[in-house]
Amino acid sequence: MKAIFYKEVNGFLNSLIAYMVIAVFLCVTSLVMWFFPETSILEYGYADAFVFFQTVPFIFIFLIPAITMRSFSEERKSGTIELLFTKPLTDWDIIIGKYFAALLLVVFALLPTLIYMLSISKLGNPVGNLDSSGIAGSYIGLVFLAAVFTAIGIWVSVVTKNQIVSFIAAAFLCFMAFQGFESVSGLVANGVVALWVKQLGLYYHYQSLGKGMIDTRDVVFLFSAACIFLFLTKLTLAARKW
Repeated sequence: MKAIFYKEVNGFLNSLIAYMVIAVFLCVTSLVMWFFPETSILEYGYADAFVFFQTVPFIFIFLIPAITMRSFSEERKSGTIELLFTKPLTDWDIIIGKYFAALLLVVFALLPTLIYMLSISKLGNPVGNLDSSGIAGSYIGLVFLAAVFTAIGIWVSVVTKNQIVSFIAAAFLCFMAFQGFESVSGLVANGVVALWVKQLGLYYHYQSLGKGMIDTRDVVFLFSAACIFLFLTKLTLAARKW
């Protein structure tokens, strides 16, 4: 697993992918938080990170599939995947190595945004007047959300060898997993059933973590969702007929 992990990380760092991902992510979040009049904290009048934590999941929906679309698709297209399977590695070694390399890149993109939180804290009245527990919970939620999206992207990359198709399909599935159940629940008249439908989506659990109270049910749900898609990746690789 370590060999695959280091290979993937080096692949990101030796190409423009890692730098473009981090640059685009920081550029978009900066524009949303500080420059666009409709969402700017400076225009909003409150030192609140709500806009940031509402925006990032939708950026992830496109950003993470852009990272994962090459994981298996590129190797299938170039034919190097057959060489990979001749190495003394299990399917899980390959999957987990590629998975954590992609997830690490997303986490690296998130780290510089801590400067945003420091800036918001300085803008507070009094200085430091910030919901630290809510911010910590939201960051935990973003990491788990990234973990699920990365697992979805890795699985889709195994299913197709076309990177563009992989990107579009993964972005669609990520959007449906995050927002789809929330939208469907609004069409359900029965309040109890609507709540059940909401709880099947990622948004409900991400929003719950963002309140600052870390509920193990939310953590287990998000962790389980990532594991399901990794298991689907394993099944797809096991049934490969390439």
